[in-house]
Amino acid sequence: MAEFTAKDVQALRQATGVGMLDARRALQENGGHEEAATRWLREQGLAGAVKREGREASEGAVAVVRQDNVAAIVELRCETDFVAKSAEFVSLADDLAALVVAKGESAIGERQEDVDTLRVTLKENIAVGQVERLEAEEGDVLDTYLHQQDGRGKNGVAVILRGSTQEKAHELAVHIAFGRPQYLRREDVPEAEVVAERETVEAISRKEGKPEAALPKIVDGRMNGWFKDRVLLEQAYVRDEKLTVAAWLGDARVVRFAQVVVGA
Repeated sequence: MAEFTAKDVQALRQATGVGMLDARRALQENGGHEEAATRWLREQGLAGAVKREGREASEGAVAVVRQDNVAAIVELRCETDFVAKSAEFVSLADDLAALVVAKGESAIGERQEDVDTLRVTLKENIAVGQVERLEAEEGDVLDTYLHQQDGRGKNGVAVILRGSTQEKAHELAVHIAFGRPQYLRREDVPEAEVVAERETVEAISRKEGKPEAALPKIVDGRMNGWFKDRVLLEQAYVRDEKLTVAAWLGDARVVRFAQVVVGA
């Protein structure tokens, strides 16, 4: 009987894109030799995925599942719009999100063979993308929103609010879907990003011939606009742009939010 280890099986899977059972069988059929097993898989028409690994998976589907105080968002990536809209692809994305709700983010690995099988069946580079799981504490409010297009989710949001209502949490999720903030508060933006942007803005302002004495105020004003694009609480609320999200929320507090967008 051919001698090989679980690491050998995993290495062959990574090299060829086939499922665990196919990798194991290939090694068994070829005395545990990886090169021979790879050649055998290609001869069987099972290793086509090895050529697909390098192709860009910029399409896909986003699934959102909420159960009681837990929500999950899972992105399943592929190469084409055609595959992203297929029933089996969307169904697997939904199954993965339900699994994350039930068992946590690490449980995704339990369905890796199904992802591998779909990759071979649909002949595209298919992989799990971004995965988010939010769990609300007692008294907090959790809600979600999924923007769908062509029969699959493309933009999923989950948000937890404290001291608020279900309706307000849902409205905020809708805002996040369209506002696409990257951070909750200004303080959450990495300092390196802020420094780099300030230097760029200052250089642009100088090239425009702005007076040196006025530069600090001009740069601060432009930085405020930059923050408003990225920081949730500083964005103009989508349903009333006279209000910032912070003003619209009032006493409610955002505990956490997550957003997953296909191809982002």
